[in-house]
Amino acid sequence: MASISFYNNATKDILDGTIDLDSDTIKVSLHASTYTPAVTHDFFNDVTNEVTGSNYTAGGATLGSTAVTTVTVNDAMYDAADTTWSAHASGFSTARYAVIYKSTGTASTSPLIGYIDFTTDQDNVNNDLTIKWNASGILQLTT
Repeated sequence: MASISFYNNATKDILDGTIDLDSDTIKVSLHASTYTPAVTHDFFNDVTNEVTGSNYTAGGATLGSTAVTTVTVNDAMYDAADTTWSAHASGFSTARYAVIYKSTGTASTSPLIGYIDFTTDQDNVNNDLTIKWNASGILQLTT
């Protein structure tokens, strides 16, 4: 899976508790190539051009089976189950970016964490689209 680029405020928001990876609703949404990611974006209302299509819900999918675990004495990671959008003939065909964020239910108060650039448009028209999170976790902290 492609690497995650983090938005500028993500680390601060995680360390000061604005984002609690243990208990907050963390989502991943899909966006077309016409969205231009900027690390200075801070809330979900900064993210544009979300895809539409069958088997995709506006706002994206909630990450499942999330966990913050100790990897070694000085390392911890945040991980989740892989995220899949099932195939459908009327699905989306323009997903270029996946945006990870904390959902508060209001776009202007939902802080961004990071994004993946798929490099080419992805779809769920003929096959499932699955984001396979890195075996080392979505986020790893080493001290």
